[in-house]
Amino acid sequence: MTTKQPSSSLPVPFRWLWAGAATSNLGDGMLLAAGPLLVTTITRDPLAVALAPFAQQIPWVLFGLLAGAVVDRVDRRKLMILVNLLRMLVIISLAAIIFSGALGLPVLYGCLFLLGTAEAFADNASTSLIPTLVPSAQLGLANSRLFGTITVTNQLAGPPLGAMLFAISHSLPYAGFAALLALAVVLYSKVAVPLPAPGSSRAPGTSMLLEVREGLGWMRRHFAVRTLAILITCFNVTFGATFAMLVLYATDQLALGEIGYGLLMSASAVGGIIGSLLFPWLERSFSYATLLRTGLVLETATHLALVLTHQAWLAMAILFLFGIHALVWGSVSSTVRQRAVPDRLRGRINSVYMLGSIGGIAAGSLLGGVLGQVFSYRAPFWFGFFGSFIILLLVWKSMTHIATAGSHGEEDQAKPPQMP
Repeated sequence: MTTKQPSSSLPVPFRWLWAGAATSNLGDGMLLAAGPLLVTTITRDPLAVALAPFAQQIPWVLFGLLAGAVVDRVDRRKLMILVNLLRMLVIISLAAIIFSGALGLPVLYGCLFLLGTAEAFADNASTSLIPTLVPSAQLGLANSRLFGTITVTNQLAGPPLGAMLFAISHSLPYAGFAALLALAVVLYSKVAVPLPAPGSSRAPGTSMLLEVREGLGWMRRHFAVRTLAILITCFNVTFGATFAMLVLYATDQLALGEIGYGLLMSASAVGGIIGSLLFPWLERSFSYATLLRTGLVLETATHLALVLTHQAWLAMAILFLFGIHALVWGSVSSTVRQRAVPDRLRGRINSVYMLGSIGGIAAGSLLGGVLGQVFSYRAPFWFGFFGSFIILLLVWKSMTHIATAGSHGEEDQAKPPQMP
């Protein structure tokens, strides 16, 4: 079934959300470059350097499910505004400490932990709010535009800007990020959320634990949504294993220097932008099942194609196609999930997806490091190919059933499709 779109004009409330996300993600992208540079001004110890991103990611594991329950309890727009104000205060404090020259690792780790905690709530609330602002028929377009913009700001524009500002003053990227967060709060405040507010149907007196269990129970019964969650987790394990070795692959197998490695990393981001532009045509021309299946094939082939090539231009072309796939897959899977999940449960279901996505990449990176150390940097690529291929075979027939979940308004599909 091909999803048709009545209009290419997205609703005004979503545009405010879109603008706010673009603004805050530009700041996030700045810190992708400035953050590691800041850590190396304090220490060159590999473990200490690795603990910095860990401190920012671990809150997703610790508080992810809790964040989902909170998102389903409260006004999501107000929650986004509140946590971004808190992020702004943390960043302002960090910028002041950096400027004073008094920054130490414990303070840095603490600030990163607070930022990661706020992000776990803010990102979930933003994702859960989208289906409230956009008609079902336009969700694919909205997701593709949002993801494409995040690719531009977070992966292309933000890092070089952050590095440039850091070269001028170590505190400047953080001060700039605080200003961007202030602007994002203003933009989010203009988002008009239709009534009734999310979470208003919650039974009074329900405990947070019971609400988390309710979300997990619903997901366990819903074949399509459950399978998508398992897919994103498993494919992120194979993705994390391969891409953890990408720098060694680039320098050893492709003989690239620092600039070449940067271009290699940018190839997938450029592909993501092209994917965002192509998505409306792809959505009109092909069924979601076809797009999902094609994406799984492309991701599986990416691991094999990379490990077999020694040509830098070909590796960049492969990652360019991977970037298109990642944008299209993310847009389709998010749209399917948003249509299938009832509004009152979206925060809790999103929390499981985010936990699986981030946890899968973290576990895959660790596994890739172990395989690379025991065998060679090429071993994770072979693991990624064979692992993805097995997953592809297991879910191939189910894609049609998964792709149409929620498209007719059904909220629960407890049973998997009957196989011939």
